[in-house]
Amino acid sequence: MPELTKLALPLDIGGVSIRNRVFLAPMSGITDEPFRQRAHRHGAGLVVSEMVASGELAKGRAGCDLRIRHSGLPVHMVQLAGREAAHMAEGARIAAGEGADIIDINMGCPAKKVTGGYAGSALMRDLDHALSLIEAVVGAVEVPVTVKMRLGWDESALNAPMLARRAQQAGVRMVTVHGRTRCQFYQGKADWRAIARVKEAVSIPVVANGDVGSPAEAAVILEQSGADAVMIGRAHYGAPWIAGSIAASAAGETMSGVPAGPQALADYIIAHHADMLSLYGIESGLRQARKHLGWYLDRHAAGVSPELRKRILTSFVPDEIVGGLRRAFADIAEAATGLRSAA
Repeated sequence: MPELTKLALPLDIGGVSIRNRVFLAPMSGITDEPFRQRAHRHGAGLVVSEMVASGELAKGRAGCDLRIRHSGLPVHMVQLAGREAAHMAEGARIAAGEGADIIDINMGCPAKKVTGGYAGSALMRDLDHALSLIEAVVGAVEVPVTVKMRLGWDESALNAPMLARRAQQAGVRMVTVHGRTRCQFYQGKADWRAIARVKEAVSIPVVANGDVGSPAEAAVILEQSGADAVMIGRAHYGAPWIAGSIAASAAGETMSGVPAGPQALADYIIAHHADMLSLYGIESGLRQARKHLGWYLDRHAAGVSPELRKRILTSFVPDEIVGGLRRAFADIAEAATGLRSAA
């Protein structure tokens, strides 16, 4: 996989040096501080905050501070979404003031609650308005500005190359392209070859995104798109180490730190859960953490009994959740021991 080795190289984004070219995608409600710290520790080249609504940030709404605060990582990248140039500019200034090294503009989110407010991928339906937001953000901060987009709104308007070209002219320093239209949401297979048209349209780095979860898939998306880097999102559900594992493969190295065996997995998940409770407080943290616990169980403990799974995912008592996780992974270890003995 000769293309894969490129991912081990550093990448410059407007003067900010990134250690490798395998990135953790911004995912609302997922890539919070504890998740980003884990992905970075496992070797992801760049990690991006959850999407932050610029209007809420500009108005000082509760919760935005947790999304933009600096997590102590070498590169702090904040993604903003919105439809008002003044709010986007003010949000960018606030994020930069909190230590953001790079500001990313969301023009790719397909969620109805975002596009219904004429933000996210809805901006690809009006490139003049999209450019007004880009210009406002670029003009508001000294740090590099990047844009994440889709191929277009639908198959009749695949205008990502045009948006990328105009974004570069406005001062954007990198673009990320998810290989689907908005109307596809996450259905079907991402069109990696279509990303090549964006690469051909600009001279700034292009990051390919969509359906990558392994070194082999990373190599193919690079070959088909000609992109400079890859960004990985949903493959991280229940596995914050995926980007790091691909970066390690690209460098010909063995990644360390991935939990091996049921006991290590239990320890890892319990530590992640504890960090979320510390960040959000007990009540909110328990709610925020449930999706992560569900993904961990789906991926690493699929054989856990329905009753135990339900207790883990519905309990409001942290000690009960920890005990349930210990029990689930102890059961897995016992079952594995029994299988080895039978063999």
